[in-house]
Amino acid sequence: MKLDPSIVRALPIPPSASITAASHGGSGFTTTAKITASSPTSPNNGSGDTHHFFLKTSTTPEAKIMFRGEHASLNAIHAAVPSLCPPSHAWGQMESGGAFLVTGFLDMGGARSGFGGAKSGKGSGMTLAKKLAKLHSTPVPVPAGGSYERPQFGFEAPTCCGDTVQDNGFMSSWETFFKERRLMMILAKSERTNGKDGALRSMVEKTCKEVVPRLIGDGHLNGGKGVVPVVVHGDLWSGNKGVGRIDGGGEEEVVFDPSSCYAHSEYELGIMRMFGGFGAGFWREYHEEVPKTEPVAEYEDRVKLYECYHHLNHHVSVLLCLVERRRGAGDGGFGRLVVMGWRADSESRRYSGVGIRAVRWPS
Repeated sequence: MKLDPSIVRALPIPPSASITAASHGGSGFTTTAKITASSPTSPNNGSGDTHHFFLKTSTTPEAKIMFRGEHASLNAIHAAVPSLCPPSHAWGQMESGGAFLVTGFLDMGGARSGFGGAKSGKGSGMTLAKKLAKLHSTPVPVPAGGSYERPQFGFEAPTCCGDTVQDNGFMSSWETFFKERRLMMILAKSERTNGKDGALRSMVEKTCKEVVPRLIGDGHLNGGKGVVPVVVHGDLWSGNKGVGRIDGGGEEEVVFDPSSCYAHSEYELGIMRMFGGFGAGFWREYHEEVPKTEPVAEYEDRVKLYECYHHLNHHVSVLLCLVERRRGAGDGGFGRLVVMGWRADSESRRYSGVGIRAVRWPS
């Protein structure tokens, strides 16, 4: 497999190293390969050094945005918890067109196990729950440039969650960030892709106006103190975790394909709960290190609210539109759609998840 000259120049290897590349793994949005770089024998290195890298390339219009975001995401996670994911070395434009990303090599060895699968060998010995708790307990930096005096919600680069480009422009308010950069953003994408739907717009706008301030308002969480931003993976479902070796190290529970931002730690839990794959033992261990945000009684509702974004994102891409109502009748040839909403108890003003409703609409 021949490498684009831009990729070769970006590799952190000496000019004298020999390079080979072969197709490796797979991805729904990219072409992937394993790069092997071998330095020649010398008096200083004995038999020479061999390094492996993981390469992604893509010619899609969003490739540069996607790889820039993944590069920043991997390095933010790796800086906080080095054993959780490999570092990213470079991203950029290829001379032949398209873009590339070069990361440390993550040897999955065919394993994508669940919780508790990698506690022995030469690895750190930390479970995924402990690693995620450490990630969600590590302070994030104050953004460089501008007039910021404290950490912000957002990220240094846009990221892609699936094929959705996420605007991560910095904001001091988590409530405002989640409303504008997530819920209203995905509504706008739905309308661009599928056309306007009054029922969907009404549902999302009502959620932003009534539910978001009630559940995650700046003056509501932690007794009015609010929440501090931490790094989140951003797309941590069961298919983006497994057991592997980072750059030849010992077996570890690891994550990959992140879509990070600086967020409320519980934002991470929305997609984790949406698809499952994290058992009761995982959650007990995680919350021993990262307690549920106050008010604890509203924890489940907050997680459902965060899950709502991922339902909207997933189904705006996979299906034609999001609706709250049944369209048409009959069973044959219908597509399945999942939506989520909330209801308000007018007396207590507490919001509870009405759960997930499946509706079918005609093909």
